[in-house]
Parts: sequence; structure tokens; C-alpha cells
Amino acid sequence: MTTRWLSPEEQRAWRAYIAASRLLEDAIDRQLQQEGGMPHLFYSVLANLSDAPDRQLRMTDLAETLKITRSRLTYAVTRLERDGLVRRENCRWDKRGSLAVLTDEGVAVLERTAPGHVETVRALLFDRLTPEQVGQLEEICTGIAQGLQGENESAAATVEDVPWRRRSGSCSGSSPAE
Repeated sequence: MTTRWLSPEEQRAWRAYIAASRLLEDAIDRQLQQEGGMPHLFYSVLANLSDAPDRQLRMTDLAETLKITRSRLTYAVTRLERDGLVRRENCRWDKRGSLAVLTDEGVAVLERTAPGHVETVRALLFDRLTPEQVGQLEEICTGIAQGLQGENESAAATVEDVPWRRRSGSCSGSSPAE
């Protein structure tokens, strides 16, 4: 098999993407730690729950929305639950599932933290782009995400290729983290 090396243009684009994505994630994480006392992942859990009907989502659906493994979500929700920002409930329509529910305290923390987060995202990303570039960014990122999730014919993603469907390999015979 012949390696399809990146062209010089592709190599520059790849390195620019890596630098920008790491710097952006680091800056957002630092801002949320300073202002909200939580990492970006925890903020994302709260924000997604706040957008959901009745401020609740099945854990598996939340993992899919966040594009993370179920075990990573379980860890995050456990920490948020300990701080009183989220609670878990049994799923009434699926006895195997559980729900993550945003508490009133979680809403309050989100309301305090969201303005600074939005300003950081705006200043670091959107203020640096033209309206045309914003549309291009959305189109590019959507195409990449769809390909990685097997949503188009050019990708051959399997069940285990997407994080929220991966199972923890730590214990045989145990049920997956919900």
C-alpha cells in the first residue's frame, strides 16, 4: 500500500488546524475554570441539559450530543452531581437507562458563567472571521463531523468508531456505563 502523503498545502492546513484547535480549547477551558470553577466539558453538560426539554436527557443521548464516551460522561455527571448541579434519575420508559437532569443550582451556575463564556468564544473565534468565513467554518466542520460519524457514503464508520458507542474494556461482564 502506498502512503498518500500530505501536500505542502495540506500539511500547512493540518498544522494550522491543530494549533488553532488546541489553543482555542485551552483558552476556553482556562476561562471556564477561572469564572465557573469547571472545565469546558462540565460546562457543555450543563449547557446541553439547559437546552433539553424539561432540562433532562438520557445519558446515552447526552454522550452522543457531546461526542464523548459514556464512561467519560458518567465521570463528569458524577462530579456535577456531587456539586448539586445535576442529578440522575431512572428513565421511566427504558429501565436500563438513566437521565441527567439539570438542577436549579446548575441553572444558576450556567447563568453566571455563560456571559463570560460567550464573550470568550466571540473574541477568540468569531470576531476574527468575516461572515463569509463563519459560513465556511460551519460547512467545513459539518462535513468533517458527518464523515467521522459515518453520515455520508465516503465514510465507513462502524458502531465502535464513534466515542459515545465505545464500551469500557475495564471489566468483563459488566454493563456499559449509562
